[in-house]
Amino acid sequence: MKDKIVITGGTGMVGQSLQKIMPTAIYLSSKDCDLSNLDETTKFFKKEKPDTIIHIAGRVGGILENLKYPVDFLEENIFINTNLCKAAHISGTKNLMAVLSTCIYPENADRYPMTEDQLYNGPPPIQNFSYAYAKRCMAVQIDSYVQQYKKSNWCYIIPCNLYGEDDKFKYERSHYVSSLIDKIYNSKDGKIYLLGTGTPLRQFMYSGDLALAIKSLIEKNIFENVNIANEEVCSVKEIAEIALKALGRKDLEIVFSGNEIEDGNYRKDVSSEKLKKLLGDFEFTSLSKGIKKVYNIYKDRNEK
Repeated sequence: MKDKIVITGGTGMVGQSLQKIMPTAIYLSSKDCDLSNLDETTKFFKKEKPDTIIHIAGRVGGILENLKYPVDFLEENIFINTNLCKAAHISGTKNLMAVLSTCIYPENADRYPMTEDQLYNGPPPIQNFSYAYAKRCMAVQIDSYVQQYKKSNWCYIIPCNLYGEDDKFKYERSHYVSSLIDKIYNSKDGKIYLLGTGTPLRQFMYSGDLALAIKSLIEKNIFENVNIANEEVCSVKEIAEIALKALGRKDLEIVFSGNEIEDGNYRKDVSSEKLKKLLGDFEFTSLSKGIKKVYNIYKDRNEK
């Protein structure tokens, strides 16, 4: 009998990527269960009794939304994560893997790329401080369950920034690369307008790569706290230039707002050396190929 797997946030970008390669799992959306409600969450997991939970659900958004609604990002994610852990414990879930974010790492690190042992070496970036702390608390919660209740197969993974064809492409809700793709497609005046100065360094991973890494870890029964990120680290401006080159749109001019507060922290790249040791050879999609793939899918959807 195969293990029963429940994936929260099943209709989001990563959830939809997992559906393509793990079709037999149960994909949970907010319509199926309100994870911010403890009674409802406990009732659902007592009924389903999953062997494995992949926890992706949470309130997410770009820098502008994080700056506008810090209380919402903090409280909603704290409720969701706390209820999920408590319900998983009560229902006897053996395996739990929570998907966090590299934004939980310190704003300033003593070395880059950052490794898993640097997680608590300082506060996260001020631009998404509340969201980052809520997600960092999830790491503390899982480690606490491991310590107190001997949950040896409970862990968290920390992916870098993501993009994909199933992202939200609306302005305030999208990740940078997805927003960039939307702006390139919809450019009317020969320009694309981007936030910030273009100088911060970023890692961006195709969401399908994260899904494959999760699937591989689950299949190999590997439940360890680990970063997942490709090795391409580029400035925001360089990413835009890579996109224009990949899409044959060098005719477009890149225009930045120049507002430094929109930059976020200058650098937050992480190391995947531990992941490589756990999985062996794992190939990431290059930024150029990934952007071209997502753009073509996005274009096809909009022109049907």
